Amino acid sequence: MRKILVIGSGKSSSYLIKYLLDKSTEEDLHIIVGDIDIRNAQKLINDHENGHAITLDVFNHHSRKEAIENADIVVSMLPARYHIEVARDCITLGKNMVTASYVSKEMEDLDTAAKNKGLVFMNEIGVDPGIDHMSAMKVIDSIRAKGGKMVLFESFAGGLVAPESDNNLWNYKFTWNPRNVVVAGQGSAAKFIQEGNYKYIPYHRLFRRTEFLEVDGYGRFEAYANRDSLKYQSVYGLDEIKTLYRGTMRRVGFSRAWNIFVQLGMTDDSYTIDDSENMSYRDFVNAFLPYSHTDSVELKFRLSLKIDQDDIVWEKLEELDLFNSKKMVGLKRATPAEILQKILMDSWMLEEHEKDMIVMYHKFGYKLNGKMHQIESTMVTLGEDQTYTAMAKTVGLPVAIATLAILNEKITTPGVQIPITKEVYGPILKELEEFDIIFTEKEVPYLGYNPLNV
Repeated sequence: MRKILVIGSGKSSSYLIKYLLDKSTEEDLHIIVGDIDIRNAQKLINDHENGHAITLDVFNHHSRKEAIENADIVVSMLPARYHIEVARDCITLGKNMVTASYVSKEMEDLDTAAKNKGLVFMNEIGVDPGIDHMSAMKVIDSIRAKGGKMVLFESFAGGLVAPESDNNLWNYKFTWNPRNVVVAGQGSAAKFIQEGNYKYIPYHRLFRRTEFLEVDGYGRFEAYANRDSLKYQSVYGLDEIKTLYRGTMRRVGFSRAWNIFVQLGMTDDSYTIDDSENMSYRDFVNAFLPYSHTDSVELKFRLSLKIDQDDIVWEKLEELDLFNSKKMVGLKRATPAEILQKILMDSWMLEEHEKDMIVMYHKFGYKLNGKMHQIESTMVTLGEDQTYTAMAKTVGLPVAIATLAILNEKITTPGVQIPITKEVYGPILKELEEFDIIFTEKEVPYLGYNPLNV
């Protein structure tokens, strides 16, 4: 049997492993799932005859190499920073590799070696990045095929809670790594192009510069800018585009409330707080407020941030139990971001039978035959439960489909790459439709930058 090694059995691996096991008999596959904690791997394999779990410590060179050498193709579902060790072994041992993560500089440096060995190293084949690339390139290529010239491209995605499980004032729950949510947007200013001008939004203003989007059947959303919207400008062949913007979607009102944490400094991950393990949630909040021996923490908070007592933002903050004097942080030498994450996890974790939702929205503006046109493309996918989430579905299925396509030599172009060619995105998008991951495209009046009038 052909052996597929999946390293990592975290939250995004459920659909991936299920897909491969479902295909294992007809495709003659044996699925090996390696994790430092074998119990979750065993749970996802669920005693399937064509799968088995192994204990695998990615930092143990001998066991890692042995597992990779025993496989025909390797899927790394590890945190992004750990892919490179697996990738180097794959080069040495001549194994193809698939990840859902962004291409790091270290991974990019392996491109020549991968090509020399005829190896496919497919990256960014999850949801964002991944499905966003593939769905965007399908439309962009179709516009170019009929002679159109792209002038505007905006792309948004969000991991949110499904409407039937939306039961808090923030209209949000964690569907992915909570840490990534807390520290989102930090490190550098967001940058993008708008109507031919470079624009920058520093982190402290990021969550007050939002735009609104409407998705048929699901209502209104807001979006804030991603850190670097220009990263894929050349990759997508959009060097002459006039507007290029990528953003993250939330329900309307989230960003204004989240901005309170940013302004106070609670999302900072650059220093630790002394005696944090003995702090209550209330103590943590008070640590960021001016001293007063008369005013309460709540009053100081509202005065400092200019929040009225009847403001919905205040209700959102109270809902998180921020001012509880009995709940303890319990984290030793924690950063503000780590403490905030713990507080939010009390309220924002999906319950066992709750469902999440992935929303994606693309906007394409183009010139054709002297006229301006605009296409909107949207996709909404709902999860099944806490294990088989929409996030796991949209991350894991593209990874699984690409893995099988590489194994069956339907994807053969060697090197470190992302899924932006028809060879890759065409068959994968088509198969994803069988799992209700479907994009709806419609022509709408063009509302963007108009080069015909310049």
